[in-house]
Parts: sequence; C-alpha cells; structure tokens
Amino acid sequence: MKTLERISSFAGNTFALWVIIFGTISFFIPSGFTWISPHISLLLGVIMFGMGLTLSMDDFKSVARMPKSVLIGVCAQFTIMPFIAFCLAKTFQLPPELAVGVILVGCCPGGTSSNVMTFLAKGNTVLSVAVTSISTLLAPFLTPALIFLFASEWLPISAGSLVLSILKIILLPIILGLIVQTFFRKQVEKSVKVLPLISVIGIVAVVTAVVALNAEALAVTGPLIFLIVFLHNSFGFFLGYLFAKWLNLSKADQKAISIEVGMQNSGLGAALALAHFSPLAAVPSAMFSVWHNISGSLLATWWGKEKKQPHHSTAEK
Repeated sequence: MKTLERISSFAGNTFALWVIIFGTISFFIPSGFTWISPHISLLLGVIMFGMGLTLSMDDFKSVARMPKSVLIGVCAQFTIMPFIAFCLAKTFQLPPELAVGVILVGCCPGGTSSNVMTFLAKGNTVLSVAVTSISTLLAPFLTPALIFLFASEWLPISAGSLVLSILKIILLPIILGLIVQTFFRKQVEKSVKVLPLISVIGIVAVVTAVVALNAEALAVTGPLIFLIVFLHNSFGFFLGYLFAKWLNLSKADQKAISIEVGMQNSGLGAALALAHFSPLAAVPSAMFSVWHNISGSLLATWWGKEKKQPHHSTAEK
C-alpha cells in the first residue's frame, strides 16, 4: 500500500506532465485512444466519487465560519469565467462548436486540483475546498442555466438534458462518496491517499480521448484554441484576484479565490461537449485541462515563495 501511495503522490505532483505526454501521443496515434470516448462520463463519475470520499462535515462547517469569503468565491466562479468565455468567443468570431466549447468550460465549477495549488501557493486551503465543494454542488443548476444564457445564440441548448447529465456525472457520485465515507470511514482513510492516482488516470484518459477524436481539427485550429485558453485562464486568475482584493479579503483568501476562478472542472466540460454537442466542442476543455495545471503550478510556485499570511478576511473581522 505504501508503494501505491508513493506512486499516487508522484502522479499527482507530475500531473501536467502526464497530460502533455499522453495528449501528444494521442495526437499522433489517435486510433489508439478513440475507444475511451464512450467512457468519459463514467471516468468523470469515478473522479467525483473520489471527491465525495474526501469531503467531510468539517468542509461544510467551514462555510459557516467564513460565509462571506465562500459566497464571494462562488459568485466569482460563476460570473467571471462565463463572461470572459463569451467575450472571447465574440472577439475571435469563433465557429459555433468552438464558441460553445469555450463557453462550456467557462460555465463549469472549479476543478479539484485548485485545492492543491492553493495549498502550494500558501493560500487559504480551507476556503478553496469550501468554494470547490459548493460550486460543484450548485453546478447541476447553475452550469446549464449559464450555458443557455451565453451559448444559445450559437447552437440550440437543452438546459434540461444538461441538468440531468450533470446530476448523473457530478452530484450522484459525490453523494455516493459521502455515504461510503460516512459508513466506512476507517477503510476510506486507508485508501484515500491513492485517489490522486485515480484522478490523474481519469483526466489523462479524458484528454487523450478528446485529442484523438479531434487530431485533424487540432492540426488546423490548435494555435488559436491555445491562445483563447491561455487568455481565458489568465484573465480568470487576474480578475479573481482583483475581485477578492477589491472586497478587502486577506491575501490568503485572494490567492484561493484567484486559483478557484482560474482553474475549471474541464473534465466536466469535455463530457458535456461530447454528450450534447460535438467532439470539436470538447477541444477547449481538453486544452484547458493541460494548460491550467501548468499555469496553476507556476502561479502556486511564485506565490508559495511569499511569507504565509493569516487566513481571516478583513471583511469578516
């Protein structure tokens, strides 16, 4: 078990590297990875089940301890990224599938890797976990509504079917994970350190499948999509930080909210794109998955060199 834990820790610390390696391989040998695409929703469900296993009542109690910071983080998550995505789609006059793909990833909740990045950045990790958890639980309702609001001018949007998909992919697995964690706490505690390995395998599989399905399109549109993903992610970090600073939150909270806003659950974006739109619509999510882990690591390393500050917000004194 110790060996497996070490492998899991190594995989988690080198996550972006594996995404790049296998994404590149799938680009050049797409036939070896297209078989994964029908299983993307299942893979994401397994990852969300793992998230449920790691949650506890303390995570939800933290919301009561810092309600204003959590509310600010969740509001920033579901306003800044969708709006940036819409502006980028308009500015670059993207074709419908890519426009919807960019907006899809913008409307998703925060990604779980943001919690690790916040910890490395010496930010408020408790706030990060709380915002990720609340935004993920709200996703079945807010994500379809936001996609309908921002993307319906490009393609027909069925908000109802999106709600059902997210309930199955996100909410149900998390609830099952919470139930298992409640009744089998000792067994879960022994195995929870292996979860990063499962998450890495799952996200790497999702990215390779999307890249394989779109290898030809990526050869043509790859640079443009990367530019948009780079801008989307960068503006998310920057505006999330400014928003938290403007509302007088502590430096640790500013870091947490910046990272929460900038890092999306791109696996969910890819799954929704493949289930409801087209493989091409999943490309922005796949590329976002690669880039935000690289940029998040760089930002966390830079911030991590600063002296750690208290977690309390000045707004909540």
